[in-house]
Amino acid sequence: MGITSAIMIISGIGIIAAVMLVLAAKFMHVEEDERIGRVTECLPGANCGACGYAGCADYAKAIVEADTPLNLCVPGGAAAAEGAAKVMGKVAGATAAKVAVVACQGFECNTSKKFDYQGITTCSAAAKMFNGPTACAYGCMGFGDCVAACKFDAIQVVNGVALVNQEKCTGCGACAKACPKAIIHMIPDDVNPVVLCQNVDKGAQTRKVCSTGCIGCMKCTKFCPTNAIKVENNLAYIDQELCIGCMQCADECPVKAIHIPNIRKQY
Repeated sequence: MGITSAIMIISGIGIIAAVMLVLAAKFMHVEEDERIGRVTECLPGANCGACGYAGCADYAKAIVEADTPLNLCVPGGAAAAEGAAKVMGKVAGATAAKVAVVACQGFECNTSKKFDYQGITTCSAAAKMFNGPTACAYGCMGFGDCVAACKFDAIQVVNGVALVNQEKCTGCGACAKACPKAIIHMIPDDVNPVVLCQNVDKGAQTRKVCSTGCIGCMKCTKFCPTNAIKVENNLAYIDQELCIGCMQCADECPVKAIHIPNIRKQY
């Protein structure tokens, strides 16, 4: 009799709790704007965070509820923006296409190792050990953190350096966030040259660790017709907004540190 009573009491409590949960769900339910789901369907579902939000669903919610710009989804490009604009009854606006570029040419034929690394095979772990095993402290370590972060199979490590397949790259920026050396840059998808080096040491020191590292000689600045190149802290930088793609800088660079990513060696 005691066991039966206990079972009945527990069952009763369970039923009352269930009823309370149902009533709470009914009276506390907040209706979600159906446009959020429709906008989410227009997005690629990569959840890469390139738009500045945690994922596609969060970005869609921001579009509907916070009047966020419609053209922040780089992987989705114009198609995603236009789809969201149709749902919202607005004008999409232009989407700036970007691609990832690995600013390093530290291939096995151009540089060397300063020690034999035997630790965890990730760039983030190796970087904590004397800035990594590569002779150049600023170069790609080639353990593939960026490869693991890319959801579009747009990066592979070739001869010790990560290379981006421009045709597959969606410009999401996940690889750039994953790189502990910050040598992956997101640039406009234009046919313009970039400096594929991050070494800020003086030229003589750079030459000791990499045969294709920028030595800060400033020859590129002298031949640029639009003053798009500056050398700061021993390293050349190209202003992509000023660059006209004439390639005079690349032709004059004595170490061949300047290339156009779209026509550069791809895997």
